[in-house]
Amino acid sequence: QVQLVESGGGLVQAGGSLRLSCAASGRTFSSYAMGWFRQAPGKEREFVAAISWSGNTIYADSVKGRFTISRDNAKKTVYLQMNSLEPEDTAVYCCATASRGAGLGYQDAYSNWGQGAQVTVSS
Repeated sequence: QVQLVESGGGLVQAGGSLRLSCAASGRTFSSYAMGWFRQAPGKEREFVAAISWSGNTIYADSVKGRFTISRDNAKKTVYLQMNSLEPEDTAVYCCATASRGAGLGYQDAYSNWGQGAQVTVSS
């Protein structure tokens, strides 16, 4: 089973940037699609971005043009570069490995989840 560990969260002012990393264990990282989700206090977990094993990407409308997902298969790591951050982006961000190649915007596509990294954006 793949284990995922997120890092790079923190406190940033509105308009600032952060880069989250998600390091994976296991030998078959390159064959998984990967996703980032977030959960704000009192809200449901929501999709942020996903990247296929071949590098195709999809984004939630709320982050399109501001966030970029990427992966380094040699390092078994997926990244989420977050620019022009807004207070509404405050949440715990989790990465996950997908168990299928379709429907990557939906939580049921994912089988392994990290513990999450807190991102707080002050106004």
